[in-house]
Amino acid sequence: MNEELLEAWLRLSTILCNDRIVSEMPYNEALICNILYRQEMQKEDKKLTATDLCKQTKMLKSQMNRTLQCMEEKKIITRQRSDLDKRQVFISLNPEAESFQVQHRKSLQLIDTLAKKAGPGKSKEAVKLFTFIADMAEEIMEENNG
Repeated sequence: MNEELLEAWLRLSTILCNDRIVSEMPYNEALICNILYRQEMQKEDKKLTATDLCKQTKMLKSQMNRTLQCMEEKKIITRQRSDLDKRQVFISLNPEAESFQVQHRKSLQLIDTLAKKAGPGKSKEAVKLFTFIADMAEEIMEENNG
């Protein structure tokens, strides 16, 4: 069973990484944009910092800083220094940057097509299973690193 699970995992990972849904930008940039977008959609007042993004993406701080620098140069994100604590820099999507919005719509169209093809029952099962696997993997990784 472990070989079959590994094969399925690698097949899905390969498809997603090589035939990228968000082909117009590097994977890490798309991942960061998605996190910032979800944060915006939740209408929470909490703003995210590079440290918050590192925790969610599991990226190294140096890698995050390089990626954010590149995204800022492309005008995909904006950075704003906190008024209360000058050490904190908040990151948000640049509302004028259309590149992520276009790619996000393409991603949602693909997901809609997959969901229609699978049907509502299997789609709900997939969400539950993906969430379960992600939660377990995160827990195991924390145990191994802690």
